[in-house]
Amino acid sequence: EPGSLALRTSNSTSAPAGRPFLFPFSSRIKRCSPSSQEMGVGIPTALAQGPSEFIPEKEILQLASGDAEARVLLIEAFATLGRLDNVTLLMGFHPQYLDSFLKTEHYLMQVDGPLPYCYRHYIAIMAAAQHQCSYLVNLHVNDFLQVGGDPKWLAGLDSAPPKLQTLSQVNKILAHRPWLITKDHIERLLRSEDHGWSLAELIQVLVLLAHYHSLASFTFGCGIIPEIHSDQGHSPRHPSAPDFTNGNGVEEQTHGHERTDQVAGTTFEVEALLEKMKRLQECRDEEGTSQEEMATRFEREKIESLFVVSSENERWIDTREISRHFEDPSYGYQDFSRHGDQYVPTFRAQDYTWEDHGYSLVNRLYPDVGQLLDEKFQNAYNLTYNTMAMHENVDTSMLRRAIWNYIHCMFGIRYDDYDYGEINQLLDRNFKVYIKTVVCSPAKTTKGMYDSFWRQFKHSEKVHVNLLLMEARMQAELLYALTAITRHLT
Repeated sequence: EPGSLALRTSNSTSAPAGRPFLFPFSSRIKRCSPSSQEMGVGIPTALAQGPSEFIPEKEILQLASGDAEARVLLIEAFATLGRLDNVTLLMGFHPQYLDSFLKTEHYLMQVDGPLPYCYRHYIAIMAAAQHQCSYLVNLHVNDFLQVGGDPKWLAGLDSAPPKLQTLSQVNKILAHRPWLITKDHIERLLRSEDHGWSLAELIQVLVLLAHYHSLASFTFGCGIIPEIHSDQGHSPRHPSAPDFTNGNGVEEQTHGHERTDQVAGTTFEVEALLEKMKRLQECRDEEGTSQEEMATRFEREKIESLFVVSSENERWIDTREISRHFEDPSYGYQDFSRHGDQYVPTFRAQDYTWEDHGYSLVNRLYPDVGQLLDEKFQNAYNLTYNTMAMHENVDTSMLRRAIWNYIHCMFGIRYDDYDYGEINQLLDRNFKVYIKTVVCSPAKTTKGMYDSFWRQFKHSEKVHVNLLLMEARMQAELLYALTAITRHLT
């Protein structure tokens, strides 16, 4: 029973998912003995200290030692999965959400279902590679081999079974322009003579693709870096080489000022946001806005999102090792409003909602998964500690809804009952740039973007933002994919 969290037992009969492991709370490697140094033996040196390039290691260590609920979940995850990856550690800032996430991922990857275990991990590799997320690709390459996957498939998509190759187009469209998914894409996958998918298999495929596309956003959005034991997590630094890095493995001169310097001059940032929220609530109470004006504000926000672009230099990523797992590397995100000759109408959320339509369809074709996904969406959306930075007893629902709806707006999804004018009031330009980058082009996310928004807020609050971005993005992908399946069925 998924609701009871199968993760709570280490005697699972499901597929193995063990990975090489070093407990991350003791990530510092002991110094080599004098004789080894004299011999010039290279010391495997962590490329960074801690799970994130953006968040100081000490804050995550304090979380692990100070939050009893988080610590229990982390121990259970390690006992069951045989490893504790950096994604799990960062989510540990929010134990209630982490519990739901671990249940869902366990069910998707380790509980009996329509797809063979090696297929599941290969699909995860395809999805993560589509966003150039080598971190997730490498994790699932290891898992793929652990569950008996054929190493030859890892040579590239052309070496995988033809049935998996048929997913290439849907993978890239869902990752970058999900509004272009149609029932024709679904029917081609279902009706292929030699390599067709069953409807139950296809539902699991689509959920896995959406899950790992969105998890790539979380990985880049939080600056997650490889564990020290992985090939990308350490380097054979010569013992005589000086260590130029700071606490998180980034050269001091790269970022210059300390975080305390960055928040100078932002004393009133939070107070200003609180005042805007108060004024917006008063306007809600005083008078309503017509449906015509609501529609106009949505169109205005959708068009304005075209001009939300980063002025920073893009980070360079070596994609040679992962580009073989997907086709057409030139295919990327394109703004919803820029669909050229192909007319794509706005997706009215009231016509096809997750709660009334998507949930029941997934649960019918892939039992229990609809319930697990719904709990995960609700946990991210409703999660609150009633705090904002140093302020307590704050109702943050307005802000959370603005973030969620802004993401859906970029994907062409409109809520008739929402005033999109609130988005411009609550989300400043730096925040919008960060959101759009993490959701639409996650590999381009930089530490500068992360540092530039909500400068007085805690890192745990920024991790919460990333949970919202991840789940809103996943739900948007699923709404388009499930709408296409519904049209096929009708």
